[in-house]
Amino acid sequence: MEKDRNRRSIIRTRISEFVLPPIDDGLVLGKNSPIGHVAVGKALSLLSTTSFDHVPIEDDVIGDILVRSAIMRKIPKEQLIEFVLRVIKPLMGPEEIIHLDIEIEVEIMLESEQS
Repeated sequence: MEKDRNRRSIIRTRISEFVLPPIDDGLVLGKNSPIGHVAVGKALSLLSTTSFDHVPIEDDVIGDILVRSAIMRKIPKEQLIEFVLRVIKPLMGPEEIIHLDIEIEVEIMLESEQS
């Protein structure tokens, strides 16, 4: 018992608000990730009204991308796939899940009519 009198416990924590959905813009799921795109998609549909698109990938490391539908309206699917394979793939293993925070800038140029 005397041992317990000399012991002191300190608890430290960092708190932040739990944000819904728990995914900002997207996830890259490794081919062997512990959870698949179907399960993540179901969880997202229960936690948020934000819609996400599923982009399957045929690759040795990456299995799927889940990305907000609003982002997919701004860039072609092929451009997203090429970006993920070139930039994200070298940073991950097939068992990992990578969280994406994506910023898209769209530049629109209209030609003026000359009369």
